[in-house]
Amino acid sequence: MMTIKLVSDTIDRSDVDALVAWLQQEPIPRLTKGELTIQLESKWNQWLGVRHTTYVNSGSSAILLALAAMQEAGMLKPGARVAVPGLSWLTDVSSVMLLGMKPVLIDCNLTDLSMDLDHLENEIKARGVAAVILVSVLGLVPNMDKIVKLCKKHGVKLIEDVCESMGSKHQGRKLGTFGDVSVFSMYYGHHLSTIEGGLVCTNNEHLHRIVHSMRSHGWDRDWPKNIQESMRSMHGVDDFQAMYTFYYPGMNVRATDLQAFLGLRQVDKLDEFAQKRNQNFLWYTQHIQNSELNVGQGTGDFVSSFAFPVLTANRDKVVQVLQCKDIEVRPLIAGSMGRQPFWTKRYGTSRSSLPNCDKIHAYGLYVPNHQDLTETDVKLICEAINQ
Repeated sequence: MMTIKLVSDTIDRSDVDALVAWLQQEPIPRLTKGELTIQLESKWNQWLGVRHTTYVNSGSSAILLALAAMQEAGMLKPGARVAVPGLSWLTDVSSVMLLGMKPVLIDCNLTDLSMDLDHLENEIKARGVAAVILVSVLGLVPNMDKIVKLCKKHGVKLIEDVCESMGSKHQGRKLGTFGDVSVFSMYYGHHLSTIEGGLVCTNNEHLHRIVHSMRSHGWDRDWPKNIQESMRSMHGVDDFQAMYTFYYPGMNVRATDLQAFLGLRQVDKLDEFAQKRNQNFLWYTQHIQNSELNVGQGTGDFVSSFAFPVLTANRDKVVQVLQCKDIEVRPLIAGSMGRQPFWTKRYGTSRSSLPNCDKIHAYGLYVPNHQDLTETDVKLICEAINQ
């Protein structure tokens, strides 16, 4: 029996052959961040429908960079409280901690697995939350109208983590276009891959300039000429000094033009891959019975599914059956962040009462969905889960 893998590489032989041909040019093309990175950022702007994109070395770096830039832009104060989903990924939480801000874990709901909005609003009122990191889990679509309204009502900044949901839409509008800033991942196994990679997207030009600068140490080399001249004049910097002058406490989270070359080809595949993932998702919703979750595709929504979530009290048995049939399976992301050692070591369990996340932690799993999965594969997976 052939293994049904959790993911399927989106980089195919034609991509590799094209990359090899590009590398064989004379002279050797620029490999570090250069013109192809700019082209990829522009192409992503057009596909997503935003004004500004910054390509970086990973989705995790994208989260860290976005938050750091928001601090430098005055959008978040030092020590600000940031609401983060209890059902999320480590770097959604750790980036907040590493920047000296205070994470506030929010329980998930059991419909689309994103934040419980009643719990979120209560925490905003009680703790003075300044920003929300919204994770659209496994491609599922949160109630974006209600979330945006809630954030506007309380003057809270919205950061969209769309790393698992590339191509998902709320009433025809792509996720990643609702917040003050959004982040995506192009890691192997995600909807698209540039081997490693991430994207920071925004319509805020001032924030974009800071993101662009902080990606590369905090200097001005990626800014338009007029912005460079203005900053140099303001700080009394001549052109020679400007080569090593830093305006922000930056990082080096650049990707390469080698990766951008792959990315330019990958974006062309995204709509087709999203349609295939959506069809698989719909097949799953038709055939899975042994799950307490009732996830679905809402009216006007489009789910570009990353993987399919299952919640069952018989998780150990289901996992065993799947593995015996050579079907790859994983915990439902990482369960509850409030049960992870890095969190309990610092905060104990006093700030970790997240009933739905705890349920996911104990009984949740997810199974494969990718562009090469067939209906036969989906039925086989569902049969194993439904036993």
